[in-house]
Amino acid sequence: MKHTIQISLRAGETIFINGAMVRVDRKTSLEFLNTVTFLLESHMLKPSQATTPLKKMYTNLQKLLVDPEAGFETRQNFYQMHTQIVAMCPSDDLAEGLIEVKNLVNSARNFEALKTLRKLFVIEDMMLKAMQREQAQNDEPIEELKTMQRS
Repeated sequence: MKHTIQISLRAGETIFINGAMVRVDRKTSLEFLNTVTFLLESHMLKPSQATTPLKKMYTNLQKLLVDPEAGFETRQNFYQMHTQIVAMCPSDDLAEGLIEVKNLVNSARNFEALKTLRKLFVIEDMMLKAMQREQAQNDEPIEELKTMQRS
């Protein structure tokens, strides 16, 4: 037997196992003795929380774990999103991370792909904040001109 996976769940917590949604009524531990596809509720990202390109990619990828039957369509959506994001990606670190995510998806290591993608949220957040600061600085002279014209 290869390695086993042990997971501890709190009362009321939900886990998706091979596409089935399971909720436990008390604190419990699960031990997976063979290969299994699972996603913990705490790792789920709601569609309403997907407010950035990478978070949208994440919600798309988590469907592979929650709804394995939608695999082909979900993968096609992922590849399309991946191509678009990498094409406009200004950061080498982010682009390299996204290539790693794609390689993991290609190897059917979807949980690891999600884990890697979560780590990239920090880089994306820093980039978005820098872009917002730059936009605000670019808007300042325009606001000054408008103020001067009113005077």
